[in-house]
Amino acid sequence: MRKFSKVLLSAALLAAVSTVGGLATGAQAQGSSKIREVGEAKLAKAIAGREAGEPVSCINFRDIRSSRIISGTAIIYEGNNGVLYVNRPASGAAFLRTGDALITVTSLSQLCNVDIVRLFDTGSRFERGSIGLGQFVPYPRAKATKAVG
Repeated sequence: MRKFSKVLLSAALLAAVSTVGGLATGAQAQGSSKIREVGEAKLAKAIAGREAGEPVSCINFRDIRSSRIISGTAIIYEGNNGVLYVNRPASGAAFLRTGDALITVTSLSQLCNVDIVRLFDTGSRFERGSIGLGQFVPYPRAKATKAVG
């Protein structure tokens, strides 16, 4: 009899944990959606006034001046020539957080859409995960229009 009640108690605990886990997962999904929404707004602001060029598979490391993460959305690589290359990861975009460091290991002189980038939390000093890069969409500076007069 005692064995039977332990089984019932275990089943009840498992059901309760599953329910709470489901609620947490729902809340996390809602939080991810909000992060993505805010990220899209920040990305739109960053590329405002620029037009997207044809996506490219790779960019040269020597042409990259800096990079920044837009949480839950994309990585922006700024080129030496002022072109912004927006990369929306093919996988793992939800793991992107502003303030993380990007760790890229490649044997080439280029960063390509097949590369895996590891994410490093600079606060805790632990690796947080990885993402698979997507295509790089160039956004050159808008060309100044001359006034006719």
